[in-house]
Amino acid sequence: MMGKFASVLALLILTILLGAQGLAQTTPAGQEPAPAPATPTPAAQQPAAQQPASGQEPAEEQSSSRRQARPHDYKNWSYNVAAGANTDSGTTKTFVRGGGVVGTAGVARNGNKYLGLRADFIFADLPLRQSTLALAQAASATSHVYAITLDPIINIPVTSNYSGYVLFGPGFYHRFGSLSSDTTVPGSPCNGFWTWWGACSSGNGSLALSGSFVHSSQNEFGYNLGGGVTRKMPSGVEIYLEYRFTHGSRNGITTDFRPITVGVRW
Repeated sequence: MMGKFASVLALLILTILLGAQGLAQTTPAGQEPAPAPATPTPAAQQPAAQQPASGQEPAEEQSSSRRQARPHDYKNWSYNVAAGANTDSGTTKTFVRGGGVVGTAGVARNGNKYLGLRADFIFADLPLRQSTLALAQAASATSHVYAITLDPIINIPVTSNYSGYVLFGPGFYHRFGSLSSDTTVPGSPCNGFWTWWGACSSGNGSLALSGSFVHSSQNEFGYNLGGGVTRKMPSGVEIYLEYRFTHGSRNGITTDFRPITVGVRW
Protein backbone atom coordinates (compact mmCIF):
# COMPACT_ATOMS: atom_id res chain seq x y z
CA MET A 1 0.00 0.00 0.00
CA MET A 2 2.71 2.42 0.99
CA GLY A 3 4.73 1.45 -2.09
CA LYS A 4 1.89 2.41 -4.45
CA PHE A 5 1.40 5.76 -2.70
CA ALA A 6 5.10 6.54 -3.02
CA SER A 7 5.02 5.70 -6.74
CA VAL A 8 2.02 7.96 -7.33
CA LEU A 9 3.63 10.80 -5.33
CA ALA A 10 6.89 10.54 -7.31
CA LEU A 11 4.95 10.59 -10.60
CA LEU A 12 3.01 13.72 -9.49
CA ILE A 13 6.18 15.59 -8.49
CA LEU A 14 7.81 14.73 -11.79
CA THR A 15 4.75 15.96 -13.68
CA ILE A 16 4.76 19.31 -11.79
CA LEU A 17 8.48 19.86 -12.45
CA LEU A 18 8.13 19.17 -16.16
CA GLY A 19 5.10 21.50 -16.42
CA ALA A 20 6.88 24.35 -14.58
CA GLN A 21 9.85 24.10 -16.97
CA GLY A 22 7.61 24.27 -20.04
CA LEU A 23 5.69 27.22 -18.57
CA ALA A 24 8.94 29.16 -18.03
CA GLN A 25 9.82 28.76 -21.71
CA THR A 26 6.38 29.85 -22.95
CA THR A 27 5.78 33.60 -23.76
CA PRO A 28 3.54 35.23 -21.19
CA ALA A 29 -0.03 35.83 -22.30
CA GLY A 30 -0.87 39.29 -23.75
CA GLN A 31 2.66 40.02 -25.01
CA GLU A 32 3.74 39.86 -28.64
CA PRO A 33 7.24 39.29 -29.91
CA ALA A 34 9.21 42.54 -30.52
CA PRO A 35 9.15 43.41 -34.21
CA ALA A 36 12.40 43.17 -36.10
CA PRO A 37 14.03 46.54 -36.75
CA ALA A 38 13.05 47.99 -40.10
CA THR A 39 15.79 48.17 -42.68
CA PRO A 40 16.31 51.84 -43.64
CA THR A 41 15.36 52.59 -47.20
CA PRO A 42 18.20 54.27 -49.13
CA ALA A 43 17.42 57.94 -49.91
CA ALA A 44 16.56 58.58 -53.48
CA GLN A 45 19.56 59.91 -55.28
CA GLN A 46 19.45 62.45 -58.06
CA PRO A 47 21.17 61.60 -61.26
CA ALA A 48 24.79 62.66 -61.18
CA ALA A 49 24.20 64.92 -64.17
CA GLN A 50 21.80 67.13 -62.13
CA GLN A 51 24.19 67.73 -59.23
CA PRO A 52 26.76 70.51 -59.89
CA ALA A 53 30.27 69.88 -58.70
CA SER A 54 30.96 71.16 -55.20
CA GLY A 55 32.48 74.68 -55.08
CA GLN A 56 31.87 75.42 -58.79
CA GLU A 57 29.17 77.41 -60.62
CA PRO A 58 27.97 76.86 -64.13
CA ALA A 59 29.99 78.70 -66.71
CA GLU A 60 26.94 80.62 -67.90
CA GLU A 61 26.30 82.07 -64.43
CA GLN A 62 29.94 83.14 -64.12
CA SER A 63 29.85 84.86 -67.49
CA SER A 64 26.57 86.59 -66.62
CA SER A 65 27.95 87.90 -63.32
CA ARG A 66 31.01 89.27 -65.09
CA ARG A 67 28.82 91.05 -67.64
CA GLN A 68 26.80 92.82 -64.94
CA ALA A 69 27.58 96.55 -64.98
CA ARG A 70 29.23 97.83 -61.83
CA PRO A 71 27.66 100.99 -60.41
CA HIS A 72 29.48 104.21 -61.31
CA ASP A 73 31.22 106.10 -58.54
CA TYR A 74 30.97 109.24 -60.70
CA LYS A 75 28.39 111.11 -62.78
CA ASN A 76 28.49 110.88 -66.56
CA TRP A 77 27.45 114.53 -66.82
CA SER A 78 28.00 117.33 -64.30
CA TYR A 79 26.97 120.98 -64.36
CA ASN A 80 28.34 124.06 -62.63
CA VAL A 81 27.48 127.72 -62.06
CA ALA A 82 29.56 130.27 -60.19
CA ALA A 83 30.06 133.96 -59.53
CA GLY A 84 32.93 136.07 -58.27
CA ALA A 85 35.37 138.78 -59.27
CA ASN A 86 38.45 139.07 -61.42
CA THR A 87 42.01 140.29 -60.99
CA ASP A 88 43.88 141.52 -64.03
CA SER A 89 47.35 140.90 -65.37
CA GLY A 90 49.51 141.73 -68.34
CA THR A 91 48.67 144.71 -70.49
CA THR A 92 45.05 144.55 -69.40
CA LYS A 93 46.08 145.42 -65.85
CA THR A 94 47.46 148.74 -67.10
CA PHE A 95 44.02 149.92 -68.23
CA VAL A 96 41.56 147.84 -66.20
CA ARG A 97 41.15 147.82 -62.44
CA GLY A 98 40.48 144.59 -60.57
CA GLY A 99 37.25 143.63 -58.90
CA GLY A 100 35.01 143.37 -61.93
CA VAL A 101 32.07 140.98 -61.61
CA VAL A 102 32.48 137.49 -63.10
CA GLY A 103 29.81 134.89 -63.84
CA THR A 104 30.34 131.39 -65.25
CA ALA A 105 28.28 128.39 -66.30
CA GLY A 106 29.55 125.07 -67.57
CA VAL A 107 28.98 121.41 -68.30
CA ALA A 108 31.39 118.47 -68.12
CA ARG A 109 31.35 115.00 -69.67
CA ASN A 110 33.20 112.60 -67.38
CA GLY A 111 34.96 109.54 -68.73
CA ASN A 112 35.66 108.21 -65.23
CA LYS A 113 36.04 109.58 -61.70
CA TYR A 114 39.37 111.18 -62.60
CA LEU A 115 39.12 112.51 -66.17
CA GLY A 116 36.56 114.56 -68.04
CA LEU A 117 36.03 117.30 -70.62
CA ARG A 118 34.49 120.59 -69.45
CA ALA A 119 33.08 123.51 -71.45
CA ASP A 120 32.48 126.90 -69.81
CA PHE A 121 30.91 130.23 -70.70
CA ILE A 122 32.48 133.14 -68.82
CA PHE A 123 31.34 136.74 -68.56
CA ALA A 124 33.66 139.29 -66.95
CA ASP A 125 33.31 143.02 -66.39
CA LEU A 126 36.53 144.94 -67.12
CA PRO A 127 36.03 148.38 -65.54
CA LEU A 128 38.48 150.98 -66.87
CA ARG A 129 40.74 152.89 -64.49
CA GLN A 130 40.39 156.64 -64.04
CA SER A 131 43.82 157.06 -65.57
CA THR A 132 42.59 155.15 -68.62
CA LEU A 133 39.57 157.43 -68.97
CA ALA A 134 41.95 160.37 -68.92
CA LEU A 135 43.96 158.85 -71.79
CA ALA A 136 40.74 158.29 -73.71
CA GLN A 137 39.44 161.79 -72.85
CA ALA A 138 36.15 160.15 -71.86
CA ALA A 139 33.87 160.77 -68.89
CA SER A 140 32.88 157.13 -68.52
CA ALA A 141 33.06 153.78 -70.30
CA THR A 142 31.93 150.20 -70.31
CA SER A 143 34.17 147.23 -71.02
CA HIS A 144 33.37 143.52 -70.93
CA VAL A 145 34.63 140.18 -72.19
CA TYR A 146 32.82 136.97 -73.11
CA ALA A 147 34.81 133.75 -73.17
CA ILE A 148 34.15 130.17 -74.23
CA THR A 149 36.63 127.56 -73.01
CA LEU A 150 36.97 123.82 -73.61
CA ASP A 151 39.21 122.10 -71.08
CA PRO A 152 40.26 118.60 -70.09
CA ILE A 153 39.63 118.38 -66.34
CA ILE A 154 41.52 116.16 -63.90
CA ASN A 155 39.66 115.39 -60.67
CA ILE A 156 41.74 114.53 -57.60
CA PRO A 157 39.73 112.82 -54.81
CA VAL A 158 41.21 113.47 -51.37
CA THR A 159 38.50 112.21 -49.00
CA SER A 160 34.88 111.16 -49.38
CA ASN A 161 33.84 114.83 -49.01
CA TYR A 162 36.81 116.87 -50.24
CA SER A 163 38.48 116.82 -53.63
CA GLY A 164 40.40 119.05 -56.01
CA TYR A 165 40.72 119.49 -59.76
CA VAL A 166 42.88 121.15 -62.40
CA LEU A 167 41.89 122.17 -65.93
CA PHE A 168 43.58 123.70 -68.96
CA GLY A 169 42.78 124.21 -72.60
CA PRO A 170 41.99 126.62 -75.46
CA GLY A 171 39.61 129.55 -75.32
CA PHE A 172 37.83 132.09 -77.51
CA TYR A 173 37.53 135.65 -76.16
CA HIS A 174 35.31 138.49 -77.37
CA ARG A 175 36.10 141.82 -75.74
CA PHE A 176 33.93 144.84 -76.40
CA GLY A 177 33.25 148.26 -74.90
CA SER A 178 32.04 151.77 -75.44
CA LEU A 179 33.21 155.26 -74.44
CA SER A 180 30.78 158.04 -73.60
CA SER A 181 31.26 161.80 -73.95
CA ASP A 182 34.60 161.32 -75.67
CA THR A 183 36.38 164.50 -76.72
CA THR A 184 39.27 162.92 -78.60
CA VAL A 185 39.74 164.37 -82.08
CA PRO A 186 39.45 161.77 -84.89
CA GLY A 187 42.77 161.16 -86.58
CA SER A 188 44.77 161.90 -83.42
CA PRO A 189 47.97 159.93 -82.75
CA CYS A 190 47.49 156.65 -80.90
CA ASN A 191 48.65 156.02 -77.37
CA GLY A 192 48.91 152.73 -75.47
CA PHE A 193 45.24 152.73 -74.56
CA TRP A 194 43.97 153.22 -78.10
CA THR A 195 46.20 150.39 -79.27
CA TRP A 196 44.80 148.06 -76.58
CA TRP A 197 41.28 149.34 -77.37
CA GLY A 198 41.84 148.29 -80.99
CA ALA A 199 41.07 151.74 -82.41
CA CYS A 200 44.37 152.50 -84.15
CA SER A 201 44.34 152.30 -87.92
CA SER A 202 46.93 149.89 -89.19
CA GLY A 203 49.96 151.48 -90.81
CA ASN A 204 49.64 155.13 -89.80
CA GLY A 205 49.35 154.83 -85.99
CA SER A 206 46.43 157.25 -85.74
CA LEU A 207 42.77 157.05 -84.81
CA ALA A 208 40.15 156.52 -87.45
CA LEU A 209 38.65 159.64 -88.94
CA SER A 210 35.09 158.32 -88.78
CA GLY A 211 34.85 158.44 -85.04
CA SER A 212 34.17 154.68 -84.79
CA PHE A 213 37.09 154.42 -82.32
CA VAL A 214 34.55 155.18 -79.58
CA HIS A 215 33.39 151.55 -79.75
CA SER A 216 35.63 148.52 -79.38
CA SER A 217 35.11 144.93 -80.53
CA GLN A 218 37.94 142.39 -80.39
CA ASN A 219 37.90 138.66 -81.15
CA GLU A 220 40.88 136.76 -79.75
CA PHE A 221 42.01 133.18 -79.31
CA GLY A 222 44.14 131.95 -76.47
CA TYR A 223 44.30 129.57 -73.55
CA ASN A 224 43.25 129.22 -69.94
CA LEU A 225 44.34 127.16 -66.97
CA GLY A 226 43.25 126.87 -63.38
CA GLY A 227 42.03 124.67 -60.59
CA GLY A 228 39.75 124.44 -57.61
CA VAL A 229 38.74 122.64 -54.44
CA THR A 230 35.32 121.13 -53.76
CA ARG A 231 33.28 120.17 -50.69
CA LYS A 232 30.48 117.62 -51.12
CA MET A 233 27.31 118.41 -49.19
CA PRO A 234 24.90 115.78 -47.75
CA SER A 235 22.54 116.41 -50.68
CA GLY A 236 25.28 115.37 -53.13
CA VAL A 237 25.78 118.91 -54.49
CA GLU A 238 29.37 120.15 -54.39
CA ILE A 239 30.45 123.67 -53.43
CA TYR A 240 33.69 124.75 -55.10
CA LEU A 241 36.21 127.58 -55.07
CA GLU A 242 38.01 128.11 -58.39
CA TYR A 243 40.88 130.27 -59.63
CA ARG A 244 41.67 130.57 -63.33
CA PHE A 245 44.15 132.42 -65.54
CA THR A 246 42.98 133.36 -69.05
CA HIS A 247 44.86 134.89 -71.96
CA GLY A 248 43.69 135.92 -75.41
CA SER A 249 45.65 137.52 -78.24
CA ARG A 250 45.26 138.77 -81.79
CA ASN A 251 47.43 141.09 -83.88
CA GLY A 252 49.49 142.01 -80.85
CA ILE A 253 46.42 143.01 -78.79
CA THR A 254 45.92 140.96 -75.64
CA THR A 255 43.25 140.39 -73.01
CA ASP A 256 44.17 138.92 -69.64
CA PHE A 257 42.01 138.38 -66.57
CA ARG A 258 42.01 136.01 -63.63
CA PRO A 259 38.55 135.09 -62.34
CA ILE A 260 38.12 133.91 -58.76
CA THR A 261 34.71 132.30 -58.34
CA VAL A 262 32.60 130.37 -55.84
CA GLY A 263 29.96 128.03 -57.22
CA VAL A 264 28.03 124.79 -57.07
CA ARG A 265 28.48 121.61 -59.08
CA TRP A 266 25.95 118.81 -59.43
